[in-house]
Amino acid sequence: MSALKSYTFGPAAGGAPTSMVILLHGVGADGQDLLGLAPVLAEKLPHTVFVSPDGAQPFDMAPMGRQWFSIREFTQEAMERGVKESAKIVDDFITEQRDHYGLKDENIALLGFSQGTMMALYVAPRRAQKLAGVLAYSGLLAGADGLNGDAICKLPIHLVHGGMDPVVPVGFYQMALQTLENKGFPVTGKMIPYLAHGIDDAAIETGSEFLQSHLGH
Repeated sequence: MSALKSYTFGPAAGGAPTSMVILLHGVGADGQDLLGLAPVLAEKLPHTVFVSPDGAQPFDMAPMGRQWFSIREFTQEAMERGVKESAKIVDDFITEQRDHYGLKDENIALLGFSQGTMMALYVAPRRAQKLAGVLAYSGLLAGADGLNGDAICKLPIHLVHGGMDPVVPVGFYQMALQTLENKGFPVTGKMIPYLAHGIDDAAIETGSEFLQSHLGH
């Protein structure tokens, strides 16, 4: 049994899925938060199952919600330490869901928001097999120094960020885009000038196109 409680949607077309999107939420939310994106994304991915787990820990700054790691200490070192501590839980969850649905890593994409993006960008390149891609909303890149060597999977990544994000300023998007390019990843980006810390219609549209191009049938 998985260590993480999760919520699912699809496939919209019925039958067994031919691909999967795993959605990793931001701090203080839970697995149901991002699952609201699934019906919209399923319009272009009718044979995809969407799986959204709760974060590994209770949110430690409010009575409700979940987190992947604590943000009480908001420093680069603390972020990297937190990501590493929860990485195996997320990695194991991907493998469990892959095996449950009888899929391959190449049939699976990760979608992250904020802290969930940090987890996705850390875990996916370090998988033993290459995933289909990472759709990364409003996050930052942790553990960049470890993105070298033959063990790293250079999978497609699409970064989407609001130009008016007050939580994770757009400079982190620009830094992640440049770093991933320099490390040899096939990375693309979309900065939405008027968007704050969230996912709007424009963000959904560009993300949906990315997922369809790497999971579409």
